[in-house]
Amino acid sequence: MKNKIVLITGSTDGIGKQTAVELALLGARVLVHGRDVNRVEKTVEQLRTFLPAGKIDNGDLRINGFTFDLSSLQEVKQFAAQIKDKFERIDILINNAGVYLRNKMLSDDGFEMTFAVNHLSHFLLTNELLPLLRNSNAGRIIHVSSMTHQSAKLEWDNLNAEKHYDAYGVYSFSKLANVLFSKELSERMNSSGVTSNSLHPGVIATKLLAAGFSIGGSSVKKGAENSVYLASSPEVKNISGKYFVDKKISRYNSIADDESVRKKFWDVSSEMTGLN
Repeated sequence: MKNKIVLITGSTDGIGKQTAVELALLGARVLVHGRDVNRVEKTVEQLRTFLPAGKIDNGDLRINGFTFDLSSLQEVKQFAAQIKDKFERIDILINNAGVYLRNKMLSDDGFEMTFAVNHLSHFLLTNELLPLLRNSNAGRIIHVSSMTHQSAKLEWDNLNAEKHYDAYGVYSFSKLANVLFSKELSERMNSSGVTSNSLHPGVIATKLLAAGFSIGGSSVKKGAENSVYLASSPEVKNISGKYFVDKKISRYNSIADDESVRKKFWDVSSEMTGLN
């Protein structure tokens, strides 16, 4: 992992922050993301204290922070442009950020917020950064999904909660969206050298778990294991289009095997995000 450039969305707390710590300790150059500039700066400062050396071989800082709001597609585009201007490559992209909202809210672009943050923003960000991932000799894209995707319903006429809103329903659907996106992306990136896999981190004691389920869980260190494994292990270098639980390939919702569904969902996501 030495000097690999890793971008982790939602990495100022919880699983994302722990993932950043673990990968930084393995020698990666970590790009921390959050929507609050003070929390981003604090996280960057904390992570730098964990490292035996704060700089990489060429003198660049090993930990960098970036602030943008995933609820705004415009901010996602601006951030992607900033990254493309600053870096020639991204080796690993971990789409980790996520929300669980008990009440319906709309994003800046008028989309249901859970769907917007958990899927649409990451769909746009990933596609915008694909050129940099292709420039890596072995780019990896990791989507933090959830076992809740197994029970999700795909309702084409309610993608934006137009007809009804159920907090668990829209959350589980957004996690299914992660798996659909990951699988279709793996097919489209076939032979490019870039892999795309999704995962279930476990039932982890995070703010999201508390907000959505009001239960406790395992440590964030345990929750980061799958992400760190998929980012760093040579065992998965050539594996793509899979879903991992406890660092093992596991079954995902069979709807993700339906090519027509995946392609339609990709097209709808492209239209919603304005992706060419």
